[in-house]
Amino acid sequence: MEAPLPGLSLLLLLLAVGWGSRMDAAWAPSPGGCELVQSIMDCTGRWLSSIPGNLRGDTEELFLDDNTIQVLGNASLLLYPQLWHLSLTRNHLELIEPGAFLSSQGLEVLSLKDNLLFTNYSLTAAALSALPALRMLDLAGNQLREDMVSVLVSNLSSLESLSVARNIIMRLDSSIFTNLTELLELNLEKNYIFEIDNAFEGLQRLQRLNLAYNYLPCLVGFDLTQLRVLNLSNNVIEWFLTMEINDLFELEVLDLSHNRLLFFPVLPRQSKLYSLLLQDNRMSFYQRLPNGTSLANVTMQFLIIDGNSTNITTVRLWDELCHSNLSSLRLLDMSQNEVWGLPDDFLAQMPSLTHLKLNQNCLEAFHLSEEDPLARLTELDLSQNQLVELGVKVGAGDILPSLQLFNLSTNRLQALPPGIFTHTRKITTLDLSYNRVDLCPQPGEAESLSCVDIRGVETLSHLSLAGCGLQGMGGRPFQGTSLMHLDLSDNRQLLSGDLAWLQDLVLTLQVLSLRNTSLSSTMDFSALSSLVRLDLSGNCLAVFPAWLGALRLRSLDLRDNCLPALPQDLPHQAPLGRSLRELYLSQNPYNCCTLGWWHALQQAQGLRVPDGQQVTCRHGPRALSPGALPQPVLQSCQWQTANMELLYLVLALPTCLTLLVAFVVVFLMLKEKLLKMVKNRCGVSSPY
Repeated sequence: MEAPLPGLSLLLLLLAVGWGSRMDAAWAPSPGGCELVQSIMDCTGRWLSSIPGNLRGDTEELFLDDNTIQVLGNASLLLYPQLWHLSLTRNHLELIEPGAFLSSQGLEVLSLKDNLLFTNYSLTAAALSALPALRMLDLAGNQLREDMVSVLVSNLSSLESLSVARNIIMRLDSSIFTNLTELLELNLEKNYIFEIDNAFEGLQRLQRLNLAYNYLPCLVGFDLTQLRVLNLSNNVIEWFLTMEINDLFELEVLDLSHNRLLFFPVLPRQSKLYSLLLQDNRMSFYQRLPNGTSLANVTMQFLIIDGNSTNITTVRLWDELCHSNLSSLRLLDMSQNEVWGLPDDFLAQMPSLTHLKLNQNCLEAFHLSEEDPLARLTELDLSQNQLVELGVKVGAGDILPSLQLFNLSTNRLQALPPGIFTHTRKITTLDLSYNRVDLCPQPGEAESLSCVDIRGVETLSHLSLAGCGLQGMGGRPFQGTSLMHLDLSDNRQLLSGDLAWLQDLVLTLQVLSLRNTSLSSTMDFSALSSLVRLDLSGNCLAVFPAWLGALRLRSLDLRDNCLPALPQDLPHQAPLGRSLRELYLSQNPYNCCTLGWWHALQQAQGLRVPDGQQVTCRHGPRALSPGALPQPVLQSCQWQTANMELLYLVLALPTCLTLLVAFVVVFLMLKEKLLKMVKNRCGVSSPY
């Protein structure tokens, strides 16, 4: 074999050294403890008081959040000319010197939130004006007043996104955002704004405006036709009035939730609105006065004082609904209001509606008909009202043909209209909990009774009947369904009859809640072989049900029962022990001296006890944690165990002695007779 050439060996050595040094440089820790990922330098939380000067010169993104930087000097960024993203969130920044960004003309994103920029805002404004490419600026949490904000952003005509949230802005006028002609997004949430005076007139491209968590009392003359998203939640708004113009508004999302609206907002006549959030207000549709007088032609007058001029705006309560175009509306949330009823043809204006939330109102009746089919509605929430009547005019046409989720819980219903589910071919979830309803039994059994008929609804997979006062369900009310989730909790008399209704749930039911149903250990639900989650809490079970061992549960809830202990071999029981992954055990009077089962659970792999910190055991009057029993308690348990063994010995010893004495006495009394009997049988001589 020939030796390699000397020149080639030297070349290979140099290549190896060069490659090794390059690898060392790539894996070496960055100066100052910063982390480097490609061209991104992360120096978050390093207790830095200034920008490090020994970072890589090709750094494009620099994160200096959670440090102690107070001043950004003129020379701070000289070494990083390629920087386009800089974040200085949560520092002690008081001043940015006017020349700080002269070497960073390409900076596009700058986050300065949660600092102290109010102290030297005029000098900081001079520094910001040297950023011709800045697109996104975050000044949230800097204790800025409106005059300070006006100075800081006065020369930032390139801005597309601005956040001045969490400052102390009180009033907005036309001078504050004058030059921000390219602005697309503006965040003003969590200030103290109570007045707006033509502040957004020059923002012709503005699409997203956030004014949440302020103190606006009303919004009159809304005319931002280009706006797409408007968030006015968590103010004190009593009315919302749009300018009476026929221009097309681009508005898609309007959030007026958590205000003090007294009536439905006056919306644009032409818009693209698809999401309208009105929850948690004081809205009501005043259709009639207490004396029965109709309010169809009643008008409301608003006195609007603007500087030295006074205007009176007259609004007819129902006209604004007729003029507003809600044909594109898909989500309407009017929950948590004071709605007693809906105006005639109110929902007919919303043919595209898919989600309607009217929960937590004062509705006593709700009517649907073929003329108002809500053909695209997939979710209808009428829970927590005072519904006594659900009116449905069922005919040849479809009613709610696309409905998937129907929530009627916590009302005063006693039945549903017959045939209500005839045309709801897609319904999957029905919540009737906390109504006084019964399920219709199988055909021929009490068909005349008022009840809810879900038989044959093949798409129904989730059903809640909690707190309905069910008493011994008879017949086969679930026949023809494909239920996977069934909640029967809080029905104390539910299990008083036979359990024939189980046979239609054997193949599909996966989740069952029998909480607070007076369940006893002798009742057998082992036929539900598909169960994976079972809730047996609140039933005062004194013995662990033996039938549980036959199920392949993944989650089991045994809270709030009367169990003194669990089977010690529970983690090894087949098939339950092998499948169980979640076990709830708190609020049971476990015996502190019989905790072998608890230690076995702690050692079981893959089994979790989410409420393990709340599990306690009883030792006399004391409730203790089973994982940390005091030494005196352990000794007491040992003495109790020893005393029981001694007791068994004391009880067994007299019995044994008595039997022994009796045997001896009998033997002595029958000794001669026994000897003669043995001699007669065994004592005869044998011939040779």
